[in-house]
Amino acid sequence: MVTFTAVIFKFGDQGEKTGWTYIDIPADVAQQIKPDNRRSFRVRGTLDNFAIAGIAVMPMGQGNFILTLNAALRKGVRKGEGAMIKVSLEEDTDFKLVVPDDLLDCLADDPDALQFFESLLESHRRYFVNWLNSAKTVETRAKRIAMICHAMANRMDYGQMIRHARDNK
Repeated sequence: MVTFTAVIFKFGDQGEKTGWTYIDIPADVAQQIKPDNRRSFRVRGTLDNFAIAGIAVMPMGQGNFILTLNAALRKGVRKGEGAMIKVSLEEDTDFKLVVPDDLLDCLADDPDALQFFESLLESHRRYFVNWLNSAKTVETRAKRIAMICHAMANRMDYGQMIRHARDNK
C-alpha cells in the first residue's frame, strides 16, 4: 500500500473533464502502485479513513494519473476542492466485471453477438451490465437483455443502442 498526501483539485474549463473533482497521483507514486503502467487501472485503499475499492485512476500524461472524486466519495471524506487528504492506495486486482448469466445465455444464442460483446473493452461492457443490473422489474430486465442482444448483433456501442431505442419509440 502506497501512502501520500494530496490536494483536492477541480478542473475548470477542460472539455469533457470540466467540473470534475480529483486528486493527482504523481508518476513516481503511480509506478509504486503499478510498475511500468501507463494505462487506466483500478485501485483500492483509503481516502483519509474512507475505504474505497474498484476506483479507476486515469492517465494524464508524463506518467501522472488522476483519481476522480464523485459526489459519494466527496461526501464520504467530507472534503472538497482545496482540502488536503491522506491517500493510501494499491492496485485492486479483485475488481472484475461479472456478466449476468441471463445475459450470457441470450448472447450465446448468437455467437457473433457474443464475440462482439467480448471484444469490447471491459469498461464498455460495464455500461451494458450496469444498465441491465439497474432494472427494477423482471419485465424491464427482459426488455434490456433483448436490447443488448440486438445491439451486439448490430455491433452497436452503448450510446448507439440508447439512441437507436429512443429514435425508434
